[in-house]
Amino acid sequence: MPKGNKRTAGFESNQISRREFLASVAASAALASVGSVLLKPGHANAAEPTKGGLMKFGVGGGSQSDTLDPATWPSTFALAALGGSMCNNLTEILPDGSVVPDLAESFEPSEGATRWVFKLRKGSTFHNGKSVTPADIIASMQHHMGKGTNSGAKAMLAQVGSVEADGKDGVTFRLNSGVADFPYLLADFHLPIMPAKTEGGLDWTAKVGTGPFLLERFEPGVSAKLKRNPNYYKEGKPYLDEVEFMVIMDVVALTNALVTDEVQFMEGVDIKTLNMLKRSPDIALQLVPSAGHDSFDMNTQVAPFNNKDVRLALKYAINREEILEKIFFGTAKLGNDNPLALSMPFAVDPQPQHAYNIEKAKEHLKKAGYETLKIDLSVAPSAATGAVEAASLFKEQAAKAGIEINLILEANDGYWDKVWLKKPFASAEYFGRATADWLFTQFYQTGADWNPTHFSNKRFDELLVAARGETDQAKRASQYAEMQQILHDEGGAIVYAFLNYTNAVSKKVGFNKVGGVFPLDNGRASERWWLTA
Repeated sequence: MPKGNKRTAGFESNQISRREFLASVAASAALASVGSVLLKPGHANAAEPTKGGLMKFGVGGGSQSDTLDPATWPSTFALAALGGSMCNNLTEILPDGSVVPDLAESFEPSEGATRWVFKLRKGSTFHNGKSVTPADIIASMQHHMGKGTNSGAKAMLAQVGSVEADGKDGVTFRLNSGVADFPYLLADFHLPIMPAKTEGGLDWTAKVGTGPFLLERFEPGVSAKLKRNPNYYKEGKPYLDEVEFMVIMDVVALTNALVTDEVQFMEGVDIKTLNMLKRSPDIALQLVPSAGHDSFDMNTQVAPFNNKDVRLALKYAINREEILEKIFFGTAKLGNDNPLALSMPFAVDPQPQHAYNIEKAKEHLKKAGYETLKIDLSVAPSAATGAVEAASLFKEQAAKAGIEINLILEANDGYWDKVWLKKPFASAEYFGRATADWLFTQFYQTGADWNPTHFSNKRFDELLVAARGETDQAKRASQYAEMQQILHDEGGAIVYAFLNYTNAVSKKVGFNKVGGVFPLDNGRASERWWLTA
């Protein structure tokens, strides 16, 4: 990704150094502005880390169907408890939004970013004492590749033609086309490094990773308890002796757990309780700007949502401003059916803004052949921040256009297994992604296993492949702009709000800058945070 309109010398010669790569993706650190905001001062965010103690994290994501198989990890619980605590990836996204080697010691692109060599960190071991080898890296990648998997990372790794050992301490990825952002993709929380089986495949049942904590207990849908890894490669980390991640779906129960010090961190504060929590002398609010968003997703392959005008009718039948005012109390930003947050590189604001317009909604409904329309919308409290309340407002708003929305209140447990991707119209909240390619590949590329709207657009797919390895920054920006316009005009996602991660922490908790690509400090809170008392 060069600066200006000229190709970089590195790509022209089919050689690009790691230094050039890091400079070229500097734009991706637009998320560098991400950082915690404490609405009430206290010990939280203390500058000097201290060692020891047990910290309990209260999270809303988690299901009885959760497993240790990283291909299936859908939620914050798996991201932070299993990925960020038990495991490491080849690369890591820092709080400032930049990407650095993690289990890898270095990475080098060449041949127009179609070949990437990762050198492994010397002396890295799994929790059972086994050394990390190229075979483990290969098995960890191949677990998400091919026809036999429905992993959330499958679409991203479809770009990989082969992954092979490069001596005793390296791995070479050969890509089907140039991917300038490839190290970012390997930081995806579905791609932790786990041990390979002797007979082939990934031994995710071994319950071991290389991460800062060793798994002691895992109860799906309930909790995970982990203890400090004394042999962790990062000197001085983790600071905590033990961590426990507790699944508490009910936001009232989760708030009470924080207030009574049963947990020291609460994910997803109910916006209506902000003022109450601000008054507590023992609790600080943590607002982390993110690229996450809430949406109502329509399956574009199923009637009536396979009609573009029906989709546009619904986009004009929702009053986003009212939802932001009444559900988020001004803490979220307006969405316009483009999933790429304006804080991200290459983001644009496609026009027109899909504002609440009953006449336009009726006009598009009529073009689709309907005078009135009855549809079901699946929703659950765990689906998104204020999901049920937002859907209830949407129901009232759309009724004025002759659209009758029947709200189906789904169970919290199992929502991501039984509803998301399966029901034709459903509520969902999405973590951000560090790059446009990552987001579009995982959620909007034709055939992606995690394509919630089942969107399929030939031009979009062509642009996606072209933009990945494009070295002319202006051309790449134009390609991504066109892709965003396509999603805005034709896509099935009603993106109505961009969010902060709104959490609450005990003032016993210390941390520095907090990453906002993924929740819980990019999933690394257990490694990066500490207790001050």
